[in-house]
Amino acid sequence: MDTNDDEHDDGLFGPGSVTWRVHLEPVLWVAGMRALLLQSLHPRVMRATYQNSALFDPKKAWPRFQRTVEFVGTRTFGSTAEIEAAAGRVRRLHSRLRGHDPDTGTDFRLDLPENLLWVHACEIDSYVDVARRAGVLRDDEADAYVAESVRAARVVGLDPVMVPSSRAQLDAYFDRVRPTLRLTDEARLGVGGLLRPQPEAPATAAVALSTIAGLAFGTLPRWARRLYGLPGLPTTDAATTVALRLTRGATSLLPDPPMPPRIARARDLVRSA
Repeated sequence: MDTNDDEHDDGLFGPGSVTWRVHLEPVLWVAGMRALLLQSLHPRVMRATYQNSALFDPKKAWPRFQRTVEFVGTRTFGSTAEIEAAAGRVRRLHSRLRGHDPDTGTDFRLDLPENLLWVHACEIDSYVDVARRAGVLRDDEADAYVAESVRAARVVGLDPVMVPSSRAQLDAYFDRVRPTLRLTDEARLGVGGLLRPQPEAPATAAVALSTIAGLAFGTLPRWARRLYGLPGLPTTDAATTVALRLTRGATSLLPDPPMPPRIARARDLVRSA
């Protein structure tokens, strides 16, 4: 692919997609944090992460979160070649990682389809939930977003047949998995490291992290909040939805932040559509 073709290659989605519109919203930072909190409730996935990852080094936890955000940005807005390169690196990394389950005494691959599906489902459920509640998406558009997300699942190695393509299928998936979920010691350590501001970080960064984390916890499903020992009350849902809408409204009044060229181009194309 030559440079000119690459510049005009819209990758998996494009300006007519729901996905581009959703991922241009700053409020989606809350969804990224929500996804990590939800993913942490899967004992096998979290233990394997603990055994292989820098997530539990407080100095590396936030940079790791940022790298995840960067990968999602490439997957969403990158060219076909950029997506293939980034996804290839992720697949190669995952293929080398193994975890040990102390409950069964067995070792397992981190890239087993059921583990990859859990991570994907938590991510997509988080994005669609926050986008819908913040007023970015209508209900019918939310289903379209989930359907488009099957393309993203394919690039990390999942068979599209096993991937939920609607909100109803996502809900059914979580209903099946819920009995296996719990808050492990590894999850407590990982979440604590992620939410702990670094001493050298400016005060504004600590405030931003606290705000994002508070909203992220509030957007978790009630059953997930209870696993974290937090109230699973309908009033929390209502208050969080109002906060998300206010946050989105506030960010819409701010000047556009600096963006990589591809994302800036995507923003311009979506706005002109």
